[in-house]
Amino acid sequence: MGPPPGVGSRSRAGEAARDLGGGRASGGRPILLATLDVPFDERAVAFAVDSAVETGQPLLVVNVAEVLLAPWALLGWGYVERDELQDDLRRPAELARSLTVPVERVRLLSPHPIDALVDIAAERRPSVLVFGPDPSLLRRRTYRRATKRILDRVACLVWLPD
Repeated sequence: MGPPPGVGSRSRAGEAARDLGGGRASGGRPILLATLDVPFDERAVAFAVDSAVETGQPLLVVNVAEVLLAPWALLGWGYVERDELQDDLRRPAELARSLTVPVERVRLLSPHPIDALVDIAAERRPSVLVFGPDPSLLRRRTYRRATKRILDRVACLVWLPD
């Protein structure tokens, strides 16, 4: 039995997307570039990639998407990353790779996206979390609430484009 009508296939949803090889620099603390299922602000990309190049640390590119709890979501169905968004999220990783920076891309799906971002920051212990969704593509209240929660709960430096 397939997914409910209008729901994406498992091959494109529900699993962490990791690509572009690289890995982690030994003993390093990565630069974490994060967005909320929208393209990145160009200033955030520039800062994150420059920081990774200058420090010699890997770049962790994270897309956090909200997925509501539903039976098909628990089975890995329910989220399909739009093709144009995939291209936008791939760009910072490709730029960093071209500058010989190890890169890891991760997609997090959660009913609580900011909590998921805080959790990965606690797990990976980045030196800097670059919170870089393009603010013009999010509701102002969503962006403000997200930045406040990140600033209150993350135990590393946080860079914001504004």
